[in-house]
Amino acid sequence: MKLHYNLSGQGEPVVLLHGLLGHSQNLAGIAKVLAADFKVINLDLRNHGVSPHTNLHTYTLMVEDVLETLAPLNLNKINVLGHSMGGKVAMQLALTYPQKINKLMVEDIAPVAYPERHNEIFNGLQAIDLSNLANRQQADAKLAQYVDDINIRRFLLSNLTKSEDHWQWKVNLPALIDQYSEICQFNPPANQSFDGETLFIKGGNSDYIQADHQSIIQQKFPNAQAKIIQAAGHWIHAEKASIFNKIILDFLQK
Repeated sequence: MKLHYNLSGQGEPVVLLHGLLGHSQNLAGIAKVLAADFKVINLDLRNHGVSPHTNLHTYTLMVEDVLETLAPLNLNKINVLGHSMGGKVAMQLALTYPQKINKLMVEDIAPVAYPERHNEIFNGLQAIDLSNLANRQQADAKLAQYVDDINIRRFLLSNLTKSEDHWQWKVNLPALIDQYSEICQFNPPANQSFDGETLFIKGGNSDYIQADHQSIIQQKFPNAQAKIIQAAGHWIHAEKASIFNKIILDFLQK
């Protein structure tokens, strides 16, 4: 599947991969910073943004989507930065096709399976009656019954768009709900590792990367280093943009 992407800058390529229920605009800030020195390819993954919708949503397929989309650009090795679900896509890409990756950057996710933690979010999004929706404020009020954090609600509702006289989701919500168990898993090729330079960035207030994940990270990514950004949650690129951007730039330019 060929994906939608935004292309900016010139130089060594950096591919950006957003998280679940996100889209390429989530990473527009780091894309703008990187475009001063790099060629930036900021993708909408399948079932997200303006990329095509499909019933299937697995990491194997998402990796192939990325490679098919990049093929016409005739790139050599790429650097890749992925957040959350996009981080899993980036890791699977590096583990499956290590020869194609220069440097790997993973934002607040580990190469492990996670328990399902988005069910209340999915319930809230499904509770919004698009056919009778008057405005975004009404959607936010309904979603607030399920999601307390206003910043998370704003992130989620950035997927809400109005076409002519009706509201719709940019994301393929039914497929993501159906395939959610796949999204929570991580099953890369057995006995495969990526020996290239790798950076894991953890939010100090986030529980996505835990101490007991260190052994599997070192097994799969023996040349990995880690940075912890204090007072940041899961969306480090938005919550602590300046320090996040500097860490990414320093890693790429060293």
